[in-house]
Amino acid sequence: MNNAATIQTTVFSRTIKGLGDIHLRLLDKEKDIETIHDWVTKSYAIYWGMQEHTLEEVRLAYQEIIESDHHDAFIGVLNNQPIFLMERYLAVKDPISAYYKAEKRDRGMHILVSPIKKKIPNFTWHVFSTILEYLFSDPQTNRIVVEPDVRNEKIHVLNKRAGFQYHKEIELPHKTAALAFCDRKDYKKALLREENKNIVHKNKING
Repeated sequence: MNNAATIQTTVFSRTIKGLGDIHLRLLDKEKDIETIHDWVTKSYAIYWGMQEHTLEEVRLAYQEIIESDHHDAFIGVLNNQPIFLMERYLAVKDPISAYYKAEKRDRGMHILVSPIKKKIPNFTWHVFSTILEYLFSDPQTNRIVVEPDVRNEKIHVLNKRAGFQYHKEIELPHKTAALAFCDRKDYKKALLREENKNIVHKNKING
């Protein structure tokens, strides 16, 4: 997809200093599914739970999401290249609501970043914070819920950095998950911590 087409279908954009413009658009099943299949079947995506899926199985899974009234999927784009997959769902209509008292404005999310080709400092944080900025830009979203596999240490670090409060472990049909929440207040506190860290870092360099 060329840059003009990406901008036309964009639902959210954010400029990251030193990185560029990240655009978020709805997943296009016909154009994106081979890329998604490539990502989810790689070893790094073990916690996504689709490593043994065929291309057609992945296609059907995302067709179901596209047709759902409470679940959707997005592709993040940087420099005309897809860099992450994000799923968003309405918690009160999702099976997760059986494990806690879901509220009307709770939104769940799943995120998968593309395989690393070139290491970029804070790349995953920029992706993650862009997703949270998008989710909280919706006035109908008060709180974000996540349920990562308890073994997924990398995402736990990222979640906590963004302000997620871990509540309890739950036994889902396909995994033991950590149930965590982040509201606007939690996220704003996390951003303030990031700003303070950057100030300290600059002072050390300049000192």
